[in-house]
Amino acid sequence: MSKNIRVRFAPSPTGPLHIGGVRTALFNYLFAKKHGGAFILRIEDTDQNRYVEGAEDYIVKALDWCGMTFEESPEKGGQYGPYRQSERKHLYKAYADELVASGRAYYAFDTSEALGAERKNHEAEGKTFIYNWHNREKGRLVNSLVLSEDETQVKLDAGEDYVIRFKSPQDETLQLKDIIRGDISIDTNILDDKVLFKSDGMPTYHLANIVDDHLMEITHVIRGEEWLPSLALHQQLYDAFGWQAPEFAHLPLILKPTGKGKLSKRDGDKLGFPVFPLEWKDPKTGDIARGYKEDGYFSGAVVNFLAFLGWNPGTEQELFSMEELINAFDLNRVNKAGARFDPDKTKWFNHQYMQQQLDLELAKAFQPILNQKLNVIASRTKQSVSNDEIATSRENGVTRNDSAIDINYVSLVVELIKERATFVSDFWDLSHFFFEAPSTYDEKAFKKAIKEDTLDLLSTVKNLISEVDDFTVEALQTKIKGWITDNGIGFGKVMMPLRIALVGALQGPDVFDIMYLIGKAEALKRLDALLAKL
Repeated sequence: MSKNIRVRFAPSPTGPLHIGGVRTALFNYLFAKKHGGAFILRIEDTDQNRYVEGAEDYIVKALDWCGMTFEESPEKGGQYGPYRQSERKHLYKAYADELVASGRAYYAFDTSEALGAERKNHEAEGKTFIYNWHNREKGRLVNSLVLSEDETQVKLDAGEDYVIRFKSPQDETLQLKDIIRGDISIDTNILDDKVLFKSDGMPTYHLANIVDDHLMEITHVIRGEEWLPSLALHQQLYDAFGWQAPEFAHLPLILKPTGKGKLSKRDGDKLGFPVFPLEWKDPKTGDIARGYKEDGYFSGAVVNFLAFLGWNPGTEQELFSMEELINAFDLNRVNKAGARFDPDKTKWFNHQYMQQQLDLELAKAFQPILNQKLNVIASRTKQSVSNDEIATSRENGVTRNDSAIDINYVSLVVELIKERATFVSDFWDLSHFFFEAPSTYDEKAFKKAIKEDTLDLLSTVKNLISEVDDFTVEALQTKIKGWITDNGIGFGKVMMPLRIALVGALQGPDVFDIMYLIGKAEALKRLDALLAKL
């Protein structure tokens, strides 16, 4: 593309940013970066009645967490600012007046009561009331198209409430273009005369949006499908001003998991998944809505699964870094049909990203959870967790004391368990036996693993472990597996009760990895506990 690409994400600060909005921002971001363009944040806050305290800050933090940075925004500024519509409201009246002067818009003085009566009259006749060419000049509606210029001026001078409406044409066919949906034809006879400027002195979304996009030199408007019905009016406004319209692309809806209807917060509440990137606390009610970040999702996983809601790369690749998404993204590969949201697929993406993380970084993320769990254990036993609960391994050089666990030890544990985890919050259930000896044994597993000869077999295993001086995984495997093979014993008869002793259940990584990490002294201690029970 030869022209300088400029796209904008223009949310309203009326509450938390839905993931549908994040997806819209992402597609704008990817398109801008793919073509070396500018990604702009504009806050559309002209509707002050719906303004929610903290929503703008939430939007910025959410997009920052997702790795989307702006070239221009309310905080960063830029040569096309200000970037809040409430700070630009002095601009819009002049443009509305320009449309009136050119005959493309008009003053309407109808009261809400009069419009309500018209709607009822139409309903009584089985019709739908539309304010447009078929009734705007019939005398029942009060506007500057039926009033004389002097009569109109008198009303204006008297301070009567009015709105400015766009004068939609009659008996024309609009030919519109959309990058995703192709050519679109619209019969202007079905269009209503939309309000451009309200009686409170503020522009509607339609006017402010067009004016701002023009003044900010936006080249591509990439937005949700819900704005597709507004495309006809927006194109007409560009034509009425004599401006070059940007190219439009309307993204498909994100559908409920059932595939029917638009995804909503209620769906998330019902099925147990978040629909917001970050946790949101309603400033009025105090209600808290879950966020992907707080639920343990990696931001890269969220970006990855959002990219696939309506777009596909045309290859079998599913896992993308942000840089890879930028290189692969193409609006021509965005689908027209709605994209079904699959909560299980989002977890799959997070699991995949989990495997790509550095063990040490995952260990750091796990450590607050781990410390909390260990504090509970210490409180329950009314004593600090002692040094000998988990021994020090000479090979890995990690230590454990009564106030903290060496992060390197935690990292080694994470390496063994992360393949089974989807979230960092899963780590404790998958690894608690690395940090505390089992105090009970799973009843079902115990019955399955313990046989008449288990006591004798485990006693021998204990002696074999005691004889291992070079306490490594390889040495333990050679010693114990060699003895099992030489004596023709079934591996399950030994390995299952050994696992019960170490873990308390038939779960966890390889038993030799467990023994190596908890250390020789702790492994023998746990065997003694089970032998005593037997």
